[in-house]
Amino acid sequence: MVTRAARRTGLLGDARPWVDVSDLPRPTGPPSRRTLNGEVAALVQGPRLALASPRLLRAPRAPRGVDAPVVVDIPGWQAPELSGAPIRAFLKRLGYDARGWGFGVNRGDPQADADRLARKVAQWAEQHGPVHLVGWSLGGVIAREVARELPEAVAQVVTYGTPVVGGPSHTAVARYYGAEESQRVAELSERHDRANPLSVPVTAIFSRRDGIVSWQACLDHVTPGVEHVEVGSTHLGMGIDPDVWLTVADRLARATR
Repeated sequence: MVTRAARRTGLLGDARPWVDVSDLPRPTGPPSRRTLNGEVAALVQGPRLALASPRLLRAPRAPRGVDAPVVVDIPGWQAPELSGAPIRAFLKRLGYDARGWGFGVNRGDPQADADRLARKVAQWAEQHGPVHLVGWSLGGVIAREVARELPEAVAQVVTYGTPVVGGPSHTAVARYYGAEESQRVAELSERHDRANPLSVPVTAIFSRRDGIVSWQACLDHVTPGVEHVEVGSTHLGMGIDPDVWLTVADRLARATR
């Protein structure tokens, strides 16, 4: 009980790596109403982040003596670029050149956004070397498509709360897109994954408490070598979840060393 409470409050880590997710269930639709209502727990993420400060201070830093690796943070659906400011500030303190995607609010057009972000990533990669992409929710979908288009310019992709299968079908915003559009996006995504699977390292972070995206839809059963990490955050709380931050820091340290 003490250990569980310490994990819930942030004093101890609550991240669980998964080596194999093949036996986990497939998504059947949007998250339940009960899970959606649980998103109010995102309000307590601030104190939890503060209590995790000792762990965050021990996070691995970027290598010294070289140009700071570029990390691009991509916001979720209808989220402003400011939503990624906390994790960018954390990564900057670790020595990374963490920057926003540069397009403000994510309006929900992943195909167009992936195309225009790819042009920026190509420029940054030419100047600084391969870029690390970190995407929250729909931002992770965009990150995956950029990496699919420009594998030589992308060092790795880390997503959290990102629907990998089904497009918006298994999310709380499925009604916004409509059944026909959701099906079209789902089929397009499936064709892309089968015809041109991602060839860069991918880490997919998910949570069973996610009330916006069905956690089963965040599991990547296609990408070779993909790593999965389970955390205990709500969807809206992932942007300031210490276990998400530390997982991102760990993957960046692995790739840059």
